[in-house]
Amino acid sequence: MNFANEKSRCSQADILSTGTMRFILFLCSPLILLINGCSCCQKSDGDQKWTSIFNGNDLSGWQVACLEADKGKEFWKVVDGAIECDSIGRKDHAYVWLVAENEYSDFELKLQFQGFRDSPGNSGIQIRSRYDESPEAPNGGWLDGPQVDIHPPVPWRIGLIYDETREEKRWIHPSLTNWEIEESQGQPNNIFKYSDEGDGWNDMRILCQGNQIKVWLNGDQITDYDGTGVLDNEAHVLHNVGTTGHIALQLHAKDSLKIRFRELFVRELP
Repeated sequence: MNFANEKSRCSQADILSTGTMRFILFLCSPLILLINGCSCCQKSDGDQKWTSIFNGNDLSGWQVACLEADKGKEFWKVVDGAIECDSIGRKDHAYVWLVAENEYSDFELKLQFQGFRDSPGNSGIQIRSRYDESPEAPNGGWLDGPQVDIHPPVPWRIGLIYDETREEKRWIHPSLTNWEIEESQGQPNNIFKYSDEGDGWNDMRILCQGNQIKVWLNGDQITDYDGTGVLDNEAHVLHNVGTTGHIALQLHAKDSLKIRFRELFVRELP
């Protein structure tokens, strides 16, 4: 056997094989980039399809809902790839909501939020809610619908449900008569971390199906609420909320608040 000729043929085959592979990768690379580029909009969790409702760059797909006097005040913006609400030192405002444009009925939402120790204000995740700026709305503009509470100064409230629907205006999980609540009625063992603890972020998951609302905080279930008779009552039907509507983030009236949200993904349920 002529080892010199055999070696030459092998070298040529290697070159051809390497060149072919490079050419295939060159042709496929735009497709690979396209597929990877879509991961910010949609990801798969097994057979579950999740869609991003925040692109990490700007507030596309969201709208600020507030009274005329608060329009032009920049409370909501994108900072370091997260939606930030910052009204620290600026308490002269009514409620200011950041509302996602799409509507959802039965769905699951997962997100991360970050609370700050020096922020005394209140926030929350509105679900199946709707903003009304008609003359009949309270104060000339109001967002009706249930809210999953996020109140970092009092972590035992996080994950409970307050109903902002104008005829309710009370805690519905637990079921109370108004806005007043005591620690014994909350979740004193909530696992929660401030921005200066660990990675500084908390995971929240909210599942809405029929009249059922379930909430998890950092993997622990906080709420399992059957809203039959409340979410589908006359008031909620009148305002078309409770069982369908928008997702929104809340800045409470006259609050000095700093909070951040990121990794907001939704999947619609059959």
